[in-house]
Amino acid sequence: MALARAVAPYQADGREEDVTMRARVGDELAVRSLHQGDEDRHGEIVRVDGSDGAPPYLVRWRDGHETVFFPAAGAEVTHHPAPRAG
Repeated sequence: MALARAVAPYQADGREEDVTMRARVGDELAVRSLHQGDEDRHGEIVRVDGSDGAPPYLVRWRDGHETVFFPAAGAEVTHHPAPRAG
């Protein structure tokens, strides 16, 4: 199991650096709360719309609703091994 984090595009010299999260269908998504008192959100990636595992993702959240999600700071993907055929 491995983690991928969304990182804000920023460099000290002011130039943007492209950092892209990668995910597969079935991976878990956790979005850490950025404000005290808010709860973290957890869901499963059910569709990957970007190329090569890049966002956006269709996420089914634990409460059952689905949204198109573009990762930002505080988002982490937990990768799961692909099921073996056979």
